[in-house]
Amino acid sequence: MGGISIWQLLIILAIIVLIFGTKKLRNLGGDLGSAVKGFKNAVSDDEKKEKAEEDQKLTQAKEQAEEKSPEQTKDKV
Repeated sequence: MGGISIWQLLIILAIIVLIFGTKKLRNLGGDLGSAVKGFKNAVSDDEKKEKAEEDQKLTQAKEQAEEKSPEQTKDKV
């Protein structure tokens, strides 16, 4: 009642190759690879957008702080 041995995995792999053929398996692997690549690109694009939005908010906050600073100095003088 151990786990699955390497020989059992090889037999399962051989049966899958016989059923589907190497060409379909190759196409399936390519499709899976491109799907993973697309997912990674989408995630990285979202992260870039979020970072750009945060940078924009920080810039706006700095600009607003700079606009308020001269008014405060005039009141104190």
